[in-house]
Amino acid sequence: MAERKNQGRDQRNRNEPKLEDWKPKTSIGVKVKNKEITQVDQILDHGYVIMEASIVDSLLPTESELLLIGQSKGKFGGGQRRIFRQTQKKTREGNKPKFSTLAAVGDKNGHIGMGIGKSKETVPAREKAVRNAKLGLFKIARGCGSWECQCKEPHSIPFAVLGRCGSVRVKLMPAPKGKGLCCHPEVAKVLKLAGIQDVWSKTFGQTKNRVNLVSALEAALRKLTTTKVLSQYEKTLGITRGSKEVPHVPSI
Repeated sequence: MAERKNQGRDQRNRNEPKLEDWKPKTSIGVKVKNKEITQVDQILDHGYVIMEASIVDSLLPTESELLLIGQSKGKFGGGQRRIFRQTQKKTREGNKPKFSTLAAVGDKNGHIGMGIGKSKETVPAREKAVRNAKLGLFKIARGCGSWECQCKEPHSIPFAVLGRCGSVRVKLMPAPKGKGLCCHPEVAKVLKLAGIQDVWSKTFGQTKNRVNLVSALEAALRKLTTTKVLSQYEKTLGITRGSKEVPHVPSI
């Protein structure tokens, strides 16, 4: 049994492209390959679109997590949760199944990305989801907005935000240090990859639809960066955007 697992890992490692063999196809990829760009914030701050997953692999040490969006068949609908959501199309030839996977990618230091992948097989769907998550990477603002703490360290979020997708609404609120992630388990997985350690949350609507739940969470996290904060409150809330503040970002 152990030999089969090792063989599967070796096969996966062979299929994964190496950074040494990476041939960039975009101008930003060429600059990353030539080490003209050394930080991912140089790309994100200028609003450029990342079109190659290898750019994130070479600039940022990331970890990926597959979220439980599907459910296996069980008695009275009580099947176990799984990472693949299966749908079927009825045709004359028979049923044509399709698999969807939702992945989250982050460095646990202020950068997070989420993506969904669909395919007729499970492995390509998983690979597409991880790749789309890397392409949709963005940075968030962290801080300490809780009146109970006021430590000015980036362990929580600086202010409350609300995200919405369909009928699902996700509200994130700052929590004091040591409180932990008091939220939905799938939401906690994403926040942990983003580098948030303490937070309170409220969810409304059909939260059993995990895709809408994560999409609402993404909308809430994006508001942390797009919301304008007065300079006099920057130090009070201990706001840190991304992994660290970069005083001067050279143009690309």
